[in-house]
Amino acid sequence: MTSLGTASASPGEVETGRLRVGEARDGSPVRLPVAVINGARDGKTLYMQAASDGDELNGVGVIQRVVPQLDPADIAGTILVVGVANYYAYQMAQHRNPIDDTKLNRAYPGDGNGTTSERIAAATFEAASRADLALDLHQGSTSQMIEEVRVRCGTRHRLHDECLELAKVFGCGHVLDQKGPDGQLARAAPDDGVPTVDPELGGCVGWDETSIQAGVNGVFNVLQYYDFLEGTVTPRPQTRASGFEQYGSPVGGLVDFNVELGDRVSAGQTLFEVTDVFGTSKEEVTADSSGVFWRSRRLPHVASGEYVCSVGTDVDTY
Repeated sequence: MTSLGTASASPGEVETGRLRVGEARDGSPVRLPVAVINGARDGKTLYMQAASDGDELNGVGVIQRVVPQLDPADIAGTILVVGVANYYAYQMAQHRNPIDDTKLNRAYPGDGNGTTSERIAAATFEAASRADLALDLHQGSTSQMIEEVRVRCGTRHRLHDECLELAKVFGCGHVLDQKGPDGQLARAAPDDGVPTVDPELGGCVGWDETSIQAGVNGVFNVLQYYDFLEGTVTPRPQTRASGFEQYGSPVGGLVDFNVELGDRVSAGQTLFEVTDVFGTSKEEVTADSSGVFWRSRRLPHVASGEYVCSVGTDVDTY
C-alpha cells in the first residue's frame, strides 16, 4: 500500500485524494489534489507536481492528460502526483500565493509550522523526497517562451549528471543548465538525493495545447526510459544554455521584435525596436552575446526599464 494524503493504492491500483496543507481564513481545510498510481510490479518512484505558480496551467494540462492514460497493470513502480501545488494562487489565477505574497518555488524544502507557502512546500517536499526522481512542471508564466527544461542544482552538484540526463530524456529540445535561486524544488530535492528538473512548458495565458503535448511526450519519455513502462527511448541531442541574459527597454513605447522564439542570435544583432505610437523609431536594442532567443514579453507596450526579452547564452549541444 502506498499513500499520499488520503489517496492510498495497493499494487495494481490508482487512487486520487487530497493532501492537507493547512487551513483557509474561514478555518476550512486546504487540501491539494493528489493521485497515487501503484504499479503491478516493483520499480522506481516518480514524483510529479504542477501549478507551483498559480497562473502556470500547462503543467496541470499535462497531469490531466497523462494520469488517465496510466494503467497500473502496465507499470513497474509508483507515480506520486500533486495536480495543483500552489492552492491559494491557483484559486485566484495569480502567480504568487496571495496569503503570504510568496512564490512557492522559493520556499523549499519548507517548514511544517511556517507560512502558508512553507507548509505547502514541506508537505510536497516530503512526497518528493520519497521518490527516485522528480518533475516540477512549470511554464514561463504568461510571457512567451520556448519549451525547455531547467537543471537548477548547479554544475558542481553531486547529482548534476543525473539531473542533466533527466532533462535530456524529457526532451523538450532546449535545456537551461544554470544554478537556480534558493528555495526551488529543483535545487532542494537534489540536495536530498532526488534528481529533479523543472520543465518550462512554453508560456501563455490559460494553456497551450502544443506546449502541453510537449509535456505529455516528456513524461512518457521519462516513464519509458526509467522502466516504469515498457518501451525504448533514445534521448535526442539537446541545445543547452548555461547563461541567461535579460533585456529591458531603454525607452517607453511599442516593441517590434526582429527575431522569433528559438532563433539563434549573434552578438550585435538587433533583438527589437521600440517606436512611438505613430511608428517613429525611438531605439533599437541589440544582443550583448550570441545565443538562443529564449523568452519575450507578451504585451507590446513598455515603459522605460521594463522587461522585454531574454537570450540563452553559452550554448552547446549535449
